Amino acid sequence: METVLVTGGRGASGRWVVDRLAGDYEVVVVDYEHPGPDADPAPGVSFRAADLADRGEALDTVHAVDPDAVVHWAAIPVAGTHPDGRVFETNVGAAKNVLDAAGRADARIVQASSDGAYGFFFAEPTPLPDALPITEEHPLRPEDPYGLSKVTAEAAAGAVARREGVPAVSIRPSWVQYPGAYACRDDGYVRDLDAGAGNFWSYVDARDVADLVAAALAGTAGPDPAVAPGTHEAVNCVAADNSLGRPLLDLLREAYGEIPDDCEVDGSALAEGDDRGAYAIAKAERLFGWTPSRSWREAAAENVPEPTLFER
Repeated sequence: METVLVTGGRGASGRWVVDRLAGDYEVVVVDYEHPGPDADPAPGVSFRAADLADRGEALDTVHAVDPDAVVHWAAIPVAGTHPDGRVFETNVGAAKNVLDAAGRADARIVQASSDGAYGFFFAEPTPLPDALPITEEHPLRPEDPYGLSKVTAEAAAGAVARREGVPAVSIRPSWVQYPGAYACRDDGYVRDLDAGAGNFWSYVDARDVADLVAAALAGTAGPDPAVAPGTHEAVNCVAADNSLGRPLLDLLREAYGEIPDDCEVDGSALAEGDDRGAYAIAKAERLFGWTPSRSWREAAAENVPEPTLFER
C-alpha cells in the first residue's frame, strides 16, 4: 500500500481529506502539534509533529516518511485573522519547504490552493470576472496576502514539477462547507446579497473536496497518468450550483448592475431553477473524472459525523 503524507490533516477540511484517503493509503498526518502519546489513531493513520515553515523540520520530516505522494493542506486559511506578513510568509514558506521536500522524495504532489488565487473576494471593490464561467485560465490578480500566497504556492509546485520530474496538482476550492453546518445557508448570509457577492455565491462540500484530492492522487499515478511527471495543473473545486439557488446572471445584475461582456452563460437558457455557479469545473472532470455530488439543498441539513482521526 502506498504512503501519503498529509500536512494540515487535523484541520477543518484536512480531516475530511485524511478520512477519505485512509484505507486506500497509509496516511501520515503532519501538523504543528501532535495529538499526544495517548492518542489512538484511526486505522491506517499515524501522526507526526513539525513546524513546516522551518525548512529543516520540513525536509527532515518528509525524508523520514519517504512518501509516495504528498498532500500539502496546511496553511493559515484566510486573510484578516493574522498580520498580513505572517499569512504570506507562513503559507509560502511552508509550501516551498514541503513541495521541495516532496520533489526530492520523488513523491507525487497534490496541494490546496484556493479560488482566492483569482483575487475576487478580498479586492475592494470586488471586480467582475473577465469571463463567465471562470475557468482555470482566468488571470490571477490577488491583492490580499492569502490569495497571493496561493498564487506563489502554485508557482512553486510548477517549479518543483519541472525541476524534479514529478506530477503536481493544485486544487482551488471555493468556500468549504460541512454537512449539517452550511454557513452559506445561514439566515444572515441568505438575506444579504452582498455577503456572498465576493466569490459569486460559490461554495463546495468538504466531502467533494476530499473526493477530488483522492481523484487527483489516482490521476497522477500509473503508466498513463492524467497529469504527467514534470507537469503541474490547477483545477477548480466548486459546487455545480450557487448557494442562493437563484439564476446566476440575475444575481450578478442585482449585485453589480452588469454581467461580464464575455459571457458563455446563455441568459435565455436560465429558466426558473437554473442556479448554476460561476466557476467552470469541466477541467477536473476531464482530467480526473470528478464532478461535485453534493448540494446545499440536501447537505445543509445532513447529519454526518465529523471524521474522527483518533481517540483518547
